Amino acid sequence: MMNRRKFLACSAGLAGAATLPAHAAAPESVVREPGVKLKLGLNAYSFDKPLRSGAMTLAQAVDFCAKNGVDAIDTTGYYFPGYPHAPTDEYIYTLKRTAFVNGVAISGTGVRNDFATADAGARKRDVQMVKDWIVAASKLGAPIIRVFSGPTQPAGYSFDQVMEWMVADFKECAAFGREHGVVVGLQQHNDCLKTADQTIRVIEAVDSAWFASILDIGSLRSGDPYAEIEKLVPYAVSWQIKEEVGRNGQPEPTDLHKIKAIIDRHGYRGYVPFEALRPGDPTAAIVAFLGKIRQAFGLC
Repeated sequence: MMNRRKFLACSAGLAGAATLPAHAAAPESVVREPGVKLKLGLNAYSFDKPLRSGAMTLAQAVDFCAKNGVDAIDTTGYYFPGYPHAPTDEYIYTLKRTAFVNGVAISGTGVRNDFATADAGARKRDVQMVKDWIVAASKLGAPIIRVFSGPTQPAGYSFDQVMEWMVADFKECAAFGREHGVVVGLQQHNDCLKTADQTIRVIEAVDSAWFASILDIGSLRSGDPYAEIEKLVPYAVSWQIKEEVGRNGQPEPTDLHKIKAIIDRHGYRGYVPFEALRPGDPTAAIVAFLGKIRQAFGLC
C-alpha cells in the first residue's frame, strides 16, 4: 500500500508530477503550495441557541454570511433535522442551492462521536454515524467532516490503549472518506485529546491523506497556547478560531495578530472558520469578532 507521504506527493501536483514538492516540511504534514491564502468561514455553532431552539435555520445562517461578506459556513450536523441521523436529500440539496446562489461555500460539517469509550459496540455505531454523515457531506459539497476523539479517557485504561481504539476507528472513517471525496478532520477539544502532541500522535498513526487536523485554538489549554497551536499548523486543513485561548488552564483573550504570524510562518491555504461564543446577542458577538479577525488577518 502507498504510505501517506507517497500518496500526498502524487496528489499534490498535476498528472505526471510524481515528485514531492521541495517545500514539504515533514513526512506526515499536509502538502500544499507555499504561502497564505485565507477564506473566512463561520461555524454555525456561533448561532447555537437560536439554531437549537428553532428561532433560526441553517438557511438563515447562510443569509447572514452573504450579507456580511463571509466566504463560507460550517454547517454543523447538530442543526440538521433528525440529527444524529443524516438529513434527507431534499433538505441537503435545498440548503446546498441556497448557499450556492448566495455565493457562500459550505466549508464543512461535523458530528459528535465518541471513539474513546470502552464500549466497542458504541464505537461501532458511531463509526457508522460518521460514515452516514460523510455521504451527507459529499452531497452537500462539503470537503471535510469534523469528528472528535471522545469526551474523556475512560478510567482504568491508559492513553495508549484508548488511542489504539481511536486509530482503528479513524482509519476506517478515513478510508470511507476517501471513497466519497471527503476529508475526516480531527478537532482536538480538550477532551480525550488535550495537547498538540497527543493529537499529532493520532494523526500520524492513522497515516492517511484523508485524515488531518481541524485546529481548535481555544481547546489547547496546557502551557503556552501559541506554542501548541504552532505545532499543529502543518497538520491543519481547517480551523476553529475562537475569542479565547487557554494558558495553563486559564482563559485569556486571543491575540489574533499572533495567530496570523504563526500562519504566515508556516503557510496555510484554505478556510479559517471562527466561533463567537460570548454571552448575549449572537449576531452582535459574531459581527464584532469578525471585524477583529479581518483587521488582524488583513482581510478588510
